[in-house]
Amino acid sequence: MDRRSLLRRAAATAAGGVLLPAGGARAAAPAAVRAGTDHPSAQWRPAAASNYTASNRPSAHPVRYVVIHVTQETYANTLAVFQNPAKKVSAHYVVRSSDGQVAQCVRERHIAWHAGNWTYNTQSIGIEHEGWVNRQASFTHALYERSAALTATVCDRYGIPKDRAHIIGHNEVPGATHRDPGPYWDWSRYIRLVNFA
Repeated sequence: MDRRSLLRRAAATAAGGVLLPAGGARAAAPAAVRAGTDHPSAQWRPAAASNYTASNRPSAHPVRYVVIHVTQETYANTLAVFQNPAKKVSAHYVVRSSDGQVAQCVRERHIAWHAGNWTYNTQSIGIEHEGWVNRQASFTHALYERSAALTATVCDRYGIPKDRAHIIGHNEVPGATHRDPGPYWDWSRYIRLVNFA
């Protein structure tokens, strides 16, 4: 079963407020939560250990790409899928549509299972974006800005060129069966933001 189907199934069973504090308010992550992340403003929302491969990148594998995904699901349900040990799927980061909040689910040194291609999994950082490929409104200003800042820091950390040959869509991974980020993802805007972050 592919990643998109897993996310859809989880939506049917996951409670929308499962990851929210009582009352549904979004609380800021305490400093201790952020301390374990690779990106300073990310909240640590770890994926189940059975949903990624422990590694020691970039020593074990060079990091050459950033792969851009769209969840086809809500932020909360995506995190719930990554935290479910039976799902066998993860990404390093998830970016929320409404405000650009970044959650880190897998440390960058480890190999997230996001690209559907083992070589690309070993050589990339996967960033999921809350939204739907056929809903342009999912791609908010906050989502683009926060994601671009995240991608810029990843590129700086690993010496990845900030261009379309190295920042790619899931649909561009060899052998991909997915179409995300889809026709409404504004690549020109995104690459410009990454380069000015």
